[in-house]
Amino acid sequence: MLLLALMWGLSIPVTKFGLLSLPPLTLTALRFAIAVPLLLFFTIGKQRLPRRALPRVAALGVLGIGIGQIAQAFGVAGTSASVGTIISATIPIFVVVFAALRLKQSVSGRQKLGLLAAFAGIALVALGNENETSAVLQTSVVGAGLMLLSALTIAFYYVWSVELTHEYGTATIAAWSTLFGFIALLPWAGWEMRLVPIHITAPAMGAAIYLGFVVSVAGLFLWLHLLRTFPAGIAASVQYLQPVVGVAASAAIFGDRMGTLFAVGVILVLGGLALTMTNRRKVDQAV
Repeated sequence: MLLLALMWGLSIPVTKFGLLSLPPLTLTALRFAIAVPLLLFFTIGKQRLPRRALPRVAALGVLGIGIGQIAQAFGVAGTSASVGTIISATIPIFVVVFAALRLKQSVSGRQKLGLLAAFAGIALVALGNENETSAVLQTSVVGAGLMLLSALTIAFYYVWSVELTHEYGTATIAAWSTLFGFIALLPWAGWEMRLVPIHITAPAMGAAIYLGFVVSVAGLFLWLHLLRTFPAGIAASVQYLQPVVGVAASAAIFGDRMGTLFAVGVILVLGGLALTMTNRRKVDQAV
């Protein structure tokens, strides 16, 4: 669980690092060019995906990658690494919300309070570097909005994928939805490459390999192993550690500083996460 918190917690800072050398669409395309063959490899011997499922799986991939991951890449480019990390930490909160809406699972008053706390925390985090000038320079409203869109989209992707994985298996849905999302991304990445000079440096390639192999593939299978080993409520507690790792890494790599508003925002987001996930039965259902 600590290893997974480290792997996934570094995702946003590493993305920010990769964006220093590559534009967002190109970095995202490289990430999934690495992830897709590995994910397809793990489908060997697994349940085949029938033709009737292709439209839903393709739509799932376009949603998760074509919208969610692209919005995240542009959002990270428009925010500080610390702000991006904290906003992305709200994904499990939205998972509970969408599970209630789509899977007809009830939401308790405590979970609603957690959602409100998390939104208040996001608002403060978007403003909360050490001084206002620094906040304006590092984080834009558009960047924070894109990170929030990414969190919403990825959370819905997770909930929608639950229905499909029950029918066709986790590895199969993960691999094929990622493939379809990657295919949808390619024309946009090609368009970006024609407009922006591309220089693939060793640090940028290292970031793409980390995001593709460590985050998208190794992290996924480690997460599935945790779900098989521990109750979902215990395994999901790794979500508390990810933003802590991300903020610490952002401070070390980029010199991000925690001002008062940022610190209060972090507390509200983590408190909202805690309130949302306190009911273990609903956590099990949502996961």
